[in-house]
Order: sequence, then C-alpha cells, then structure tokens
Amino acid sequence: MRIFDITRLLSEKTPVYPGDTEPVFMQEEQDWYRVTSLHIGSHTGTHIDAPSHCIGFNDTIDTIPIDNLIGKCRVIDVRTAGPVISASFLHGKLGTSRRILLKTDSPVSDCYGDAYPALSSDAADLLVSHGIRCIGTDAPSVESSGGEGIVHRILLGSGCSIIEFLDLAQVTPGTYTQVALPLRLAGLDGSPARVVLMKDDGCE
Repeated sequence: MRIFDITRLLSEKTPVYPGDTEPVFMQEEQDWYRVTSLHIGSHTGTHIDAPSHCIGFNDTIDTIPIDNLIGKCRVIDVRTAGPVISASFLHGKLGTSRRILLKTDSPVSDCYGDAYPALSSDAADLLVSHGIRCIGTDAPSVESSGGEGIVHRILLGSGCSIIEFLDLAQVTPGTYTQVALPLRLAGLDGSPARVVLMKDDGCE
C-alpha cells in the first residue's frame, strides 16, 4: 500500500484568499509544556467547503456526510484544459468513481491570484449529473477568481463536498482510495483538512 499525503503544509506563510484571515501561530511555554494558539480562517490551506459556505445553505461542516470524503477516488489530469475546465473537457473522463480530484498546473507554492484553472458552470452541472459526491482541486478554488459563486452553489447545493488547495504534484492520474477529514467544528462553513490517497500496488 502506497500512501500519498496531498495536504499542503499549513504555516504562517500559507497564502489565503484576498481579505481572508492571515494565519498566525502564537507559541507559549508554561513550566514543562508548550502550547500554540492558532489564528486561522476556516478556509485556510487545504480545506473542505460545507454547503453553509454559500449564503442561504444551512448544512455545516460537522453535518456533511463523511462517506462523501472517504472511498474510491479518481485523479484526472486537467493540465491541458486551459484556464476554464469545461464539461466537454471532462466528458468521458469521470469513470465510475463518485469522488473526483483535478490535477491542474497550479504549483505547490502558488498564491491566490487571478490566473488558475477553475470549473465552468456547465462542468459543475456535469459533475452533479454524474452523481459526484466530492470534487477536489489543487488550485486555490473550484471557482474562478472574481466568480459570483455559481459553481459553488451548483456543487454544494447538490450535496457535493468541495476540497480546495490540494497538493497533487507527486500524484499520477488514476484510481485511489481517498481519506479527507475536516475538523468536526460545530456550525462552521468549512475546515482545514488532512487529505491522503492510498493505492494498492496491484491497482490500475
């Protein structure tokens, strides 16, 4: 069994969406022990969006189905799709998995900016029509910079969980077992997460 940690390192240097909370770690020593206070946003680093990330949706990160996030997963190479990942590009590539991860050309050190590959609304519709329960990307967001939330609303409104800002640099396209675990934060719109992929040597 090979295990791939596809979580980006979370530190005070982790880039955040413009205007979001900058991560701050405050370490204190008391007698024989050390503790650290973390000041981070709910969508910092590799993270999972809950439906309540969009105004008007109520399901929070502690209530999303955990089986959306654990199970068979398909990694798709979309590096030749260009800045917009369309339904026509994804057509025929989804396979039978209900969990899809998109390997884009976003480098691990990328910061939030205007140029990164993102899903079109028709691609989101295609994913929903195929019954996809989880969509992940190594780009900063599934939605283009300056988008109005249409892609998020299509996906989250259908019960599809979203994982953003993964690190797929060392992962080849194919079939894996995915384990993505958000913190069980009561009533929140998202959470940083640890995400790993597992693959048997005999798998395709």
